[in-house]
Amino acid sequence: MGRSPALLSRARGGALLVLFAVLVVYYETSTPLWNWGLWGDVAWIALVLLPAVFGLVLLALPLRLARGLLPVGAAFAVLAAVLTYADVNVFANFARLGAATLIGWWFLGYFETLSWVVLVAAIIPWVDAYSVWRGPTKHIVENHEHVFSVLSFAFPVPGEHSAAQLGMPDVLFFSLFLGASARFHLRVGWTFVGMVAGLGLTFAATTEFQALGLPALPGIALGFLAPNADLIWRAVRQPEKVSDTAGVGHQ
Repeated sequence: MGRSPALLSRARGGALLVLFAVLVVYYETSTPLWNWGLWGDVAWIALVLLPAVFGLVLLALPLRLARGLLPVGAAFAVLAAVLTYADVNVFANFARLGAATLIGWWFLGYFETLSWVVLVAAIIPWVDAYSVWRGPTKHIVENHEHVFSVLSFAFPVPGEHSAAQLGMPDVLFFSLFLGASARFHLRVGWTFVGMVAGLGLTFAATTEFQALGLPALPGIALGFLAPNADLIWRAVRQPEKVSDTAGVGHQ
């Protein structure tokens, strides 16, 4: 991907590989593990698995500056399809994560100002809510569950043959907003925490209300906007040209 090898430090790249290896081991061995009951499983996903999985995106964040994001993201999507067909589900799952992440960062390149990102963050929760409650997502989940499984990222529940699932558009916008927080010098660390917390609360609400599924983008968008509200307000009132770098902004 062009100059991408120089974007990750040795320590960051090593941490990324170690975390990926740990997650693969968990995904391959989750079924015979402990069973903590319904709310124990929710807590595990919200407090451990979500931060770990999206920790891969956080560690890989400097790669948002790499060239060739779209073709490499498309290659990951093709790889995910091939692995899914070959029933190599764990690696297909992570290939989907890579595809959505890279395509989200490529899409971010078209946002010239922070106000554009904020506008998207204000609109997409309503679109997502409509899709989940009355639109195409509702139809797919209710009538074509296997299609949703292929187009989502799975978070396996320990001790069971089941998993919580997050749609790939949700992963894409998580990556886009995290990349935007770095590009526009917002609070990257708090943005990550806010969006992961928003997803965790969404999973908890889905369990509490025994819903087939709830829209995840409202929690993601709020997790991006809330920790950066003052910086966003200042940037929108006094717009200035932003020079993107490999830095990760305010922590």
